[in-house]
Amino acid sequence: MQNNKGYIKTPPASKQGGVFASLAANIFGCTGKPQTAQQSIPYREMYKDGICRVNQRLYTKTIEFYDINYHLAQNEDKTAIFEKYCDFLNYFDSSVTVQLSFINQYGNPDEFQKAIDIPLRGDGYDDIRREYADMLKNQMAKGNNGLVRKKYITFGIEADNLKAAKLRIERVETDILNNFKVLGVAARPLNGAERLEVMHGQLHINGSDKFRFDWNDLVHSGLSTKDCIASTSFDFRDGKTFRMGTHYGAVSYLQILAPELTDRMLADFIDLDSPVTVTLHIRSIDQSEAIKMIKRKLTDLDKMRIEEQKKAVRSGYDMEVLPPDLITYGSEAKTLLEDLQSRNERMFLVTMLVMNKANKKQKLENDVFAASGVAQKYNCALKRLDWQQEQGLMSSLPIGLNQIEIKRGLTTSSVAVFVPFTTCELFQHSEAMYYGLNALSNNLIMASRKELMNPNGLFLGTPGSGKSFSAKREIINVFLLTGDDIIISDPEAEYFPLVNRLGGQVVKLSPVSTQYINPMDINPDYADDEDPLTLKSDFILSLCELIIGGKSGLEPVEKTIIDRCVRLVYREYLANPAPGCMPILEDLYNLLRKQSEPEAQRIATSLEIYVIGSLNVFNHRTNVDITNRLVCYDIKERAATRCRTNFNRASA
Repeated sequence: MQNNKGYIKTPPASKQGGVFASLAANIFGCTGKPQTAQQSIPYREMYKDGICRVNQRLYTKTIEFYDINYHLAQNEDKTAIFEKYCDFLNYFDSSVTVQLSFINQYGNPDEFQKAIDIPLRGDGYDDIRREYADMLKNQMAKGNNGLVRKKYITFGIEADNLKAAKLRIERVETDILNNFKVLGVAARPLNGAERLEVMHGQLHINGSDKFRFDWNDLVHSGLSTKDCIASTSFDFRDGKTFRMGTHYGAVSYLQILAPELTDRMLADFIDLDSPVTVTLHIRSIDQSEAIKMIKRKLTDLDKMRIEEQKKAVRSGYDMEVLPPDLITYGSEAKTLLEDLQSRNERMFLVTMLVMNKANKKQKLENDVFAASGVAQKYNCALKRLDWQQEQGLMSSLPIGLNQIEIKRGLTTSSVAVFVPFTTCELFQHSEAMYYGLNALSNNLIMASRKELMNPNGLFLGTPGSGKSFSAKREIINVFLLTGDDIIISDPEAEYFPLVNRLGGQVVKLSPVSTQYINPMDINPDYADDEDPLTLKSDFILSLCELIIGGKSGLEPVEKTIIDRCVRLVYREYLANPAPGCMPILEDLYNLLRKQSEPEAQRIATSLEIYVIGSLNVFNHRTNVDITNRLVCYDIKERAATRCRTNFNRASA
């Protein structure tokens, strides 16, 4: 049954009587069980804005959130994040259902390959590019084997109709995004197509199956959104596993037995190198109802204690001797009541599900065994959902519906122990460069500094830690992957072998060097669309500022004189732009000498050492190829000469 908003309504199976009852009987049969893969997916309508109508009254929305560095943070930072996350959980009252989904699934191998491939350029260095790309493939194999990790929070509210639900969902969505902002977590709401793509990835674990969907196609084809995401088939006849297309899966629930949990537990589940989905369904209990419930339990325990004391009196032994379980439960109930009444704690009902998927049944059993090992490590148990695999699968989809009745009561801090943050991953595309492996996840760090807010970078470390090697690797990255220019200032003469190997230009700058660079060089393309003479004048002003400015800088009169002379010195070259007409520093010096102002004579005298003095290395026309994309300025001899001069002065 098609409506006019670009989606297909599925007949509500819960309706009784009339046309809907007949239709449900025809579709589901006498037993009321779904007969198709589409009917197994438990939602009715998906809207373009991302709101999903799950059943008659439940409406849900999904937000994707990203990671922050939690496990690598200092203890005080961990404590601050934990406390803020507790406040985040306390925001949800009993009218809001919450589902946290942590999905590990295979990414598209073609996209991964594209991200690390280096395009060939036919410049004689393609063999190096191939070798470098092979190295990146080997490094990727050390990481998560092509798994993509995503985190989602799905919240739902009950309402009579979509209009009423939308107003409150928007309010809750804004509050959740603000709470994530307080935590320093980036987050974004998903629209309808993006939510469908997430579920498609869950139901098609092979990353090469692309999601193809268009809202307009639904109107013309008569299909529903479920047709675009459903697997080819579901088989739930085996009580402990299920088949989804050609793959196998198994859903288990976490039985929490440990008196205390650690914040590493959820991270260890997420770090499994297999397609695993960890789901937490969280439902808050009204605070007054939670307190009444605990008080009733205490009353029952007191009644049991009195009965035990009466039995002791009748049997003739000490009435203070009580069963250990009774003493333990009594003290825990009192502590829980105190937490709810005097501390910032709420009571939650939590269901934690772990879904493993594999292409072979033996591989599935190995993955389930590995997940069970993580649970046992923390004194918990992972129990298979016998004959509830379908309900477990659908409860693991980020729809916001929990069909598993196994729940565990936990306080706010106990729920917050399942901290959803581990470490930030940095894997960008578009000329992204390799910067090593993540210390915690062993995944590739691929970043394009030009896309970051601040593209600058520093290599910091102790002597011998590899700073120079990292800089050389950065040079090779930029040279092989991009067409950018590379300029190196080399005070220790350690980069010129690499520059020579890559066909770059090495420029040795020293008082005795025979390689020269003319600071007065200019060409018509110097400033793109702006006046090249204006920018050149600004450069000469900056140069003079460094040479003669001192602490107070150049005086306004001096700046005016320099600007006037710069424009005069380029007049001949601009009239005839031949290489032999390019002015040098001596031409500017002579022009300053001809000026009548005393300030001009002071400027010329300050420039004299760089023109006819011992530092006249910059008073020549350029005789090196500075148009090469890779230029290294070797200033070691210049620095050494300066050090010897300073030493001789100190000795004298």
